Amino acid sequence: MATQNTSCKPILTPHLTRLYGVVLVGGLVGIISILFLLVKMNTRSVTTTAVVNLVVVHSVFLLTVPFRLSYLVSRTWTFGLPFCKFVSAMLHVHMYLTFLFYMVILVIRYLIFFKRKDKVEFYRKLHAVAASVGLWLLVVVIMVPLIASQYGKYAEYDRQNCFNFHKELAHPYVQVVNYLIVSFVIVVAVVLLVFQTFIIMSMVRKLRHSLLSHQEFWAQLKNLFFIGIIVVCFLPYQLFRIYYLYTLAHSKDCNYTANFYNEIFLSVTAISCFDLLLFVLGGSHWIKQKIIDLWNYLLCR
Repeated sequence: MATQNTSCKPILTPHLTRLYGVVLVGGLVGIISILFLLVKMNTRSVTTTAVVNLVVVHSVFLLTVPFRLSYLVSRTWTFGLPFCKFVSAMLHVHMYLTFLFYMVILVIRYLIFFKRKDKVEFYRKLHAVAASVGLWLLVVVIMVPLIASQYGKYAEYDRQNCFNFHKELAHPYVQVVNYLIVSFVIVVAVVLLVFQTFIIMSMVRKLRHSLLSHQEFWAQLKNLFFIGIIVVCFLPYQLFRIYYLYTLAHSKDCNYTANFYNEIFLSVTAISCFDLLLFVLGGSHWIKQKIIDLWNYLLCR
């Protein structure tokens, strides 16, 4: 594979086709599964509100995945450049909004743990709806116009080749914004991981053999799903992005290798759509029993 090329072709590999195909199926199964669970959940709970918004984020993103798959299969974009920018931007928007809701869910659960509360909830259902509407208004009023006006504005792009907007990142102020976002995500992820590790270890020391009989431990164990997705899906992309931004800033021509791996790491962030399915499976009595059996087996050895 050549390391340098005068122009970067969009990354079209069978691996991406399979990955987005699996994400589409797994994401839809997760959304359908969580809808049955949400009916039984407390609608005034802050955590439930965050999960509902997570469903909305995944749903909007999954609506764009068939267009990605169509392009990966046909190798020609036929839906116009403006829609290409929207579909391309949605992968980034999905990642950062998902990370935001993970952060809300985890912080709320940490507050519950440290303040010894049973739950954190809105005073009325209307307040939960208002909070969600307010958040989405901010997204629509601020994020959407910003993306529409700034995304892909510094260069001319081929209307038949999509997802190839790396030239934008060569501009200094765009790089500064990206470095700030990357730094924020990495720092928050590390802080959340440290808190979660501390909570789990403190519970293990305190409860020991009766650990699996406490509901609070199972709630904290579910947090590991979100932490795990952040570490596996989001952090690799953010860490590689530092190198990618540096490469673009110091390279006159397109670095195909860097562009290739950036696209791969970016596509991995879409696997976060499996979070709802994992969340549902995490509440399965069968899985709980298997974990208890494994724990008892390890204790007896």
